[in-house]
Amino acid sequence: MIGYLRGTLLEKQPPHVLLDVNGVGYELEVPMTTLFQLPALGEPLALYTHLVVREDAQLLYGFYAKRDRTLFRELIRLNGVGPKLALALMSGMSVDELIQCVQAEDTSRLMKVPGVGKKTAERLLVELKDRFKNWDSTPLAGQSGMEPSGISTVTDAQSAEKDAVSALISLGFKPAEASRAVSAVVEDGLSSEDLIRRALKGMA
Repeated sequence: MIGYLRGTLLEKQPPHVLLDVNGVGYELEVPMTTLFQLPALGEPLALYTHLVVREDAQLLYGFYAKRDRTLFRELIRLNGVGPKLALALMSGMSVDELIQCVQAEDTSRLMKVPGVGKKTAERLLVELKDRFKNWDSTPLAGQSGMEPSGISTVTDAQSAEKDAVSALISLGFKPAEASRAVSAVVEDGLSSEDLIRRALKGMA
């Protein structure tokens, strides 16, 4: 099991990143909350990881914080929740936001995540409430976990928009819905990470 990687960030193609570890390139899929905290290309980066082995593929998922990986592992243990839905849940909310959502029994917030209907939201609340009993939730301060940190904005505007739409589609949003959400927040000089963050907030 690969549990941790430290190297140099080579590429960011949301939701995928390429990490060079001593000359070996590891491709990882990350939730948007991790993507927003990544450094600029060429900078050192360490990620906690989780490896999923399937018959047709070996998939590596990366997380900026160990707590995020723990949440991911809790989510994929739930009935009917695979890695894709787990990433979608974590991309729309930080760990603390999800904990508070469960504590408040806010099904409407969960239903805004692609792939989560009313019955699924209700089931998630029941199962997660028990699992979150021993989890601490810290007060949200401007949703700092959703803010970008050290992100390079040197990118072509059209390319950034395309990457943002692709990232939202990978989370389960319909192409037309993803395109509308990104188009509504497009501004000159914004990186793909900025566009994704704004689009997700607009759909929350």
